[in-house]
Amino acid sequence: MSCPVSNRIAAQPPGKEVSSGVGVRAGGREGERGELKLLLFQWSVGVFVARSLWTCFLHFITLTGSCCSERSMADTEEENLQSQIDEVEALTSIYGDEWCVIDEAERIFCITVSDSSNKPTWTLCLQVILPAEYPASSPPLYQLNAPWLRGEDRLTLANNLEEIYLQNLGENILYQWVEKIREFLLGKSQTSDPGPCLKSTSEETDVDDDCEIPAEELNESFKNSMLFGLNDSSGVEEIPPIIHGETITDRRSTFQAHLAPVVSPYQVKLILNKLYENKKIATATHNIYAYRIYIKEQNSFIQDCEDDGETAAGKRMLHLMQILDARDVMVVVSRWYGGILLGPDRFKHINNCARNILMEHKYCSAGILIFVFQEESSKQTAKSKKVGKECKKKADH
Repeated sequence: MSCPVSNRIAAQPPGKEVSSGVGVRAGGREGERGELKLLLFQWSVGVFVARSLWTCFLHFITLTGSCCSERSMADTEEENLQSQIDEVEALTSIYGDEWCVIDEAERIFCITVSDSSNKPTWTLCLQVILPAEYPASSPPLYQLNAPWLRGEDRLTLANNLEEIYLQNLGENILYQWVEKIREFLLGKSQTSDPGPCLKSTSEETDVDDDCEIPAEELNESFKNSMLFGLNDSSGVEEIPPIIHGETITDRRSTFQAHLAPVVSPYQVKLILNKLYENKKIATATHNIYAYRIYIKEQNSFIQDCEDDGETAAGKRMLHLMQILDARDVMVVVSRWYGGILLGPDRFKHINNCARNILMEHKYCSAGILIFVFQEESSKQTAKSKKVGKECKKKADH
């Protein structure tokens, strides 16, 4: 006897049971795909939100850091300014009238230092500008002025001042600078050299030359030079190539010009230091120089000159460079005195040396060159006429 249930199962078509199983499995796969898509969507949204939050966090950190940096810089500048004010007040109380304020707004000061308060024989003027970064991260900008200061003396004193700065980074150093200069002058006074204010000069004295430089006289060219970083060595600058000109000899005095391209006042210092490494140049009686640097952004010039004991020679040479419209160049003229006074001829030789080397290396415009050649030709013509007249007079007699 057969089972009814078994018979019903057996009676069903053979493919029906298999078809039903495949349908169930297909529905399950569609569900899994939907869940996977949902998970992927949720993961994408999470990644997007996380990225957005991270970007906002980084932006917030950047803004916070920038604000903190600006506040820190402002605080540092205020601290520097207060430190400068305190230092100037202290120097004023110590040195009295010797300490002079040239320009309070630009923080320009100077002091005349001597080896003795009673009868000084060696005197020097120290001029400084206090930048906003001093004393925290920058030294004072300085210039040393004295008719006798040149060659080895200038280089030694400059190295001493820079060594003091390096040994006292971040500290006020003007008092130490002044006392180091005084110590240097005292050392000079103890030598056999009687000093520039006592010894009788063996050179021409047709132009007045004071031993002491008035502290109030700070020319505009110095101010401009200092504001453009005369002593700023923060950027590494190479020493420009130096060209040496032909010598001119007259009555045992020898003159020679040296030329170098310059684009910053700091390069002027580099060139002078390089020239003074040459013993012959360092021991010259005078090393007169002048330079002109064109500032395109302001359509103006940074220019300055140094007589180096040959009174008014530097100004005459700078005037020559202005006439020639020489730009971005420095000229140094060395003179070795031969013991015979030359009078005004010495200025002629100094300017001729400077002009020859400037024209030879094309540091003047074509129009200026034509003018100079015409002027030289007219001078030669006038001289020839004068000589001809003198010869005619002699022949008549």
